[in-house]
Amino acid sequence: MDFETLTVDTKDGVARLRLNRPTQANALDAALWRELREAMTALDADPAVRVVVLSGNGRHFCAGIDLSMLATLGPKHPDPARAAETQRRTILDLQDVITSVERCRVPVVAAVHGACIGAGVDLAAACDLRYSTADARFVVKEIDMAIVADVGTLQRLPHIVGEGVTRELAYTGRTVLGTEAQALRLVNGVFDDEAALEAGVADLAAGLAAKSPLALRGTKQAITYARDHTVADSLDQVATWNGGMLVSHDLQETMAALQERRAPLYQD
Repeated sequence: MDFETLTVDTKDGVARLRLNRPTQANALDAALWRELREAMTALDADPAVRVVVLSGNGRHFCAGIDLSMLATLGPKHPDPARAAETQRRTILDLQDVITSVERCRVPVVAAVHGACIGAGVDLAAACDLRYSTADARFVVKEIDMAIVADVGTLQRLPHIVGEGVTRELAYTGRTVLGTEAQALRLVNGVFDDEAALEAGVADLAAGLAAKSPLALRGTKQAITYARDHTVADSLDQVATWNGGMLVSHDLQETMAALQERRAPLYQD
């Protein structure tokens, strides 16, 4: 995949997707918004990809929406109603870009260093797992821009850190360092520096890539579905999944590997 604002490489089932606007602190401009969805869609469709690791090139993970792009999001029609409709459609489209991360069938792991601000938090919250350096800085910045965060943080963060913590972070716009982020359960783990973060997340991704791809995808789908549905609906959903998947080659290979005392080898 050839992108202007991203780099992508895949090896041994792990796709490394890096935001690549380092001189702009990986701020999300129009091209990056567009290419991020294209990349997630392509990785989701690639049977060789079992895990995606999302990070940022340069000193920061993501400084949020590029201010030059933010300045272009105002009304573009003399009729206020039509201008508002257009604005709503634009916001829905940006929401879908972030949701493409969550929509990806395979686990997406965020490796956060430096700044993770505004839309960067939206992006991290859409990932399955989040890890950071101790000095990473998380800021729900929109309140200080006199706007309401509108592409996922306020909807996803309560399920990660709880409603009370989400309200505090969204109301105050204060900075949370990586060590506190772990205490708040915003991140799953913290590493001393960027090199340790890279190595630790690489080990985690390799371990996930060695597991049954079907089981990983089914587990992700079941957890995400359960977040948004009742227990009864969620039990029905997972019963439907396993009703079809308990005949998988992955299960047969797992049983054979256990009997032969070897590591299982799963198909893409």
